[in-house]
Amino acid sequence: MSFKDKNILIVGASSGIGLSLAKKLQEQGANLILASRNKPQISGEFQYIQLDVLELNDELKELPDTLHGLAYCPGSINLKPFQSIKANDYIDDFRLNTVGAAMVIQQSLKALKNAKGSSIVLFSTVAANTGLSFHASIASAKGALQGFGLSLAAELASKQIRVNMVAPSLTDTPLAENLLSSDEKKEASNKRHPIGRFGKAEDISNAAAFLLNSENSWITGQVLGVDGGMERIRNI
Repeated sequence: MSFKDKNILIVGASSGIGLSLAKKLQEQGANLILASRNKPQISGEFQYIQLDVLELNDELKELPDTLHGLAYCPGSINLKPFQSIKANDYIDDFRLNTVGAAMVIQQSLKALKNAKGSSIVLFSTVAANTGLSFHASIASAKGALQGFGLSLAAELASKQIRVNMVAPSLTDTPLAENLLSSDEKKEASNKRHPIGRFGKAEDISNAAAFLLNSENSWITGQVLGVDGGMERIRNI
């Protein structure tokens, strides 16, 4: 897999899956444009754009004229009993996960079209396709993101822009540290996944890199479950 001379925008690249993806694509020769609230701590050259997707203005005017790929990585894990969820919880999750993605893509669309063959990768969750307790708010937002992504894939196909989604289960990132903060929690999570372990950031970034790669240009409108088998299979 090579991304030599490919311009790739990663939004939310300062930690977790976004940072893992940035490191992977940098190794493959990509020209990285990294946009996040904090500057990613990685070696090598990259263009950095300080960006808060909840306060997006004209920061993306600094993008190159051509973009071959875009990965939108910001997300949230807002787990609460249904009766404790406030209206603002739903609104905040929707703004970050769905509206933020839409606004970033809007501002990047001209550059993506100029590539005449580009890829957008969004990040959903296994909870959008599998009923999980305490996930009502985040599952709603990510379910909306999946609907948005499928609609966008249809609309942009004629422009040779592919849109796909990766749907992870619990992954060991700073966002999930409270859910994996003890050996007992880690073991319980391992048991919930048929493959016998929770995810690593590299598991998810590997899938995102695959979908961004122009060699896979016949894949669009897909939701790729990278979840240790949690959505589809059961160990009985």
